[in-house]
Amino acid sequence: MPDPAHAIARLIEIMARLRDPKDGCPWDREQDFASIAPYAIEEAYEVEDTIARQDWAALPDELGDLLLQVVYHARMAEEAGWFDFATVATMIGDKMIRRHPHVFGDAPARPGQWEDGKAQERLARRESGTLDGIPAALPALLRARKLSARAARVGFDWSTAD
Repeated sequence: MPDPAHAIARLIEIMARLRDPKDGCPWDREQDFASIAPYAIEEAYEVEDTIARQDWAALPDELGDLLLQVVYHARMAEEAGWFDFATVATMIGDKMIRRHPHVFGDAPARPGQWEDGKAQERLARRESGTLDGIPAALPALLRARKLSARAARVGFDWSTAD
């Protein structure tokens, strides 16, 4: 198997070359966050579909397409001076450690730990409402499911399906 660090570094370098103002690909250079955001969603759905079909041979390719979207967005952010891929990877690593104190610390595992961590993060972002932080751009049924689950955690239940 290839070395993961080398493979990621190679992909980051490929994206830097594609976006190079002088020698890069014209199509890749002209893209911005808004123009490629739909591809991130599309690639995530393709990953989901590949898993649902249990097409394990195709999964690495689909995961690669999704990873490319992360690298692409991180590259554009780096060009803007906002953050880079290392920041993205560090932040998700820190989040996983923070949300798993039973693995990376001394705390015992307990039900609701993940959601408690997410609630603390929402508070840190000054999102105090129970329904804050659920993206408005989610597909309608997924958003409804997330809103209902959040409301149920604070005791809300629909009296009827109407």
